[in-house]
Order: sequence, then C-alpha cells, then structure tokens
Amino acid sequence: MVAAMNSVYKNAKGPVHFLLVVDKDSEDHLRKWITQTELRTLNYTLTTFNEDWTKGKIAAKGTRKELACPLNFARFYIPKLFPNINGRIVYIDTDVIVQGDIIQLNNTRIKPGHIAAFSEDCSSLSKRFNLFQNNYANFLNFQNEQVKALGMSPGTCSFNSGVFVVDMNAWKEGKITERLEFWMSLNTVMDVYGNQRGGGASQPPMLIVFYGIHSTIDPMWHVRHLGWSSGTRYSEEFLNQAKLVHWNGNFKPWKGKAQYSKIWDQYYIADPTGTFKVIRKYT
Repeated sequence: MVAAMNSVYKNAKGPVHFLLVVDKDSEDHLRKWITQTELRTLNYTLTTFNEDWTKGKIAAKGTRKELACPLNFARFYIPKLFPNINGRIVYIDTDVIVQGDIIQLNNTRIKPGHIAAFSEDCSSLSKRFNLFQNNYANFLNFQNEQVKALGMSPGTCSFNSGVFVVDMNAWKEGKITERLEFWMSLNTVMDVYGNQRGGGASQPPMLIVFYGIHSTIDPMWHVRHLGWSSGTRYSEEFLNQAKLVHWNGNFKPWKGKAQYSKIWDQYYIADPTGTFKVIRKYT
C-alpha cells in the first residue's frame, strides 16, 4: 500500500485525497509508516474495515485463500466506510504502481447510465497475453437458475476489478453494495461462482452487478498480470509507457521472485518501525 500511495503522490499533477482501508491489526502500523516518513504531508483518511459486514457471506471455492480475506471485499463497502464521500473516486489495489497522473484516470469518461469504468479483458492490449480467462463463462455458473434469469451472455468480455473509476452518487442510488451482498450470500448456499476456471472471491459479484452499466478505461491505465508468473512478459519500453502497472497474481514485488520489481522499488519507503521487510529471491 505504501509504494502505491507514494507513486500516486509523486506523479499526480494536482491535489489527491487518499482513502485508506486496513484491518484493525494494521491501523497503528500504517499510521506510523505515514507520519514518520516523507508521506506525512499526504491528505488522507484512514479507516478500519468491519469484518462483520462479510460474516457468513464469503465462500472460498477454487481460489487462492488470500482472496477470500474479508479485507478483499472492502471495495464493496466504500459508501459505508466513507459515508461523506460523494462524486468520483478511483479505486486501486495495493499491488499497484501508478506512473501517470491519477487525475487523468479520474477524468475517464463514464457513459450516461453507467456507474463505473473498468479495464476489459478483451482489448487489443489484453489479447497479446493469453494466460488469463477473459469472459463471463470463466467466472460464473451459467447453469445456475439465478444466473440464467439475468439474461447475461456467457461470452461477454470480463473486466478486472483491481482498478476502477466510480461515481459514488450513482453507486448509492443503484444500491450497489446491497446487490453485491446478495450475490455473495447466494453463493454460500449454491454454486453461483468460484468453481469455474476464473475463480471466485470479489471479482464475480462485480461482474454480475456491473453487467451492462460500466464503461472502459484506457488499457494503458491498467497494465496487469505482472504477478501471474515469475517470467518476463512485457518489454521495459512498454512498461515505461504504462500509466499504471498491477502485480495481480501470486508473485508480488515485495516478496519472492516477482518480475519488474525495480519499478516498485522506486516508490517503496522503508518501514520506520522495522516490522515489514522486503524479501528478494534472485536466481
């Protein structure tokens, strides 16, 4: 999270208000990390996630265990976490580095009647890489009667929910949180998602709820899959042009043998308490 915040701060051409969400065990630690380093000048609001909100709603099926962590669903509860926030916000996962001006991403066009903008997995950029599943059928059980009733096309291009721009007024009016919770709860009693090739966790409910009501963001504002393997998949020139890079997957830039970690290292600020240490394994 610290490197992501610093990258936004260093490259923004205007003021940014950071909305930070952590679990209770991390609140004091992150606050020290901010106040005792160069990040102390940030304009931010820090809050803890109430894990009771997701109690009984998470069913981990065929997915990485860490993705079933309650905090992974905090994006569903933005209006409850920050009730006074209106207008647009940009959501980014913690395993992201922003190399462009985040204000440009915030200004992404959201079409009339749409609520948010995501990166779709069928863009010309994404088609260059075929390690990931890129349609709704890979995430949802289309034999489920509740899913069938929605009339969604299994071949619809999926999107990645690790980065998105959203109109919070429209989110509240559309009762998006309640709709996401409905599908989470339903999945605990029947097979709605999670046993498919695309996996479960927070992605499938968003695919359902935002079906037909989302716009797209510039692919260069979400260059992802850096963490899917330990092998190089992108050229240095291409990554230098990317506005935002995302290590979604098992290989994270702060541990193990993740590729492109030098990009992340540029923005990492050492933990002043010495609690967190970067792990590197070079072969």
